Amino acid sequence: MLCEIYKSSKKDEMYLYVASVNGSDEQEQADPLAVLSDALKTAFGRATFVMKLELHAEKKLARANVLHVMDSIQTKGYYIQLPPEGLINPNAVEPEGLRGA
Repeated sequence: MLCEIYKSSKKDEMYLYVASVNGSDEQEQADPLAVLSDALKTAFGRATFVMKLELHAEKKLARANVLHVMDSIQTKGYYIQLPPEGLINPNAVEPEGLRGA
């Protein structure tokens, strides 16, 4: 399955995977957010093209199960990769050496 990946203008590390449209003229005119609900469009913001990617069962993705991504694209028309959670705690106390730096 050939898909296109777009990044969100509203949230870092949020990506939208959609099935690729055949033909470059159609691709440039197609709205990648057309498959999303209005609420998801608002949350995602402006979509910026990142790359085309060939998905298949043997391919590994960094932050998602490729079979789950492919199934979501086939059933819903899209897959949204959310930013990883828990990597940075915004309420964490700064180490002593970094205060006031």
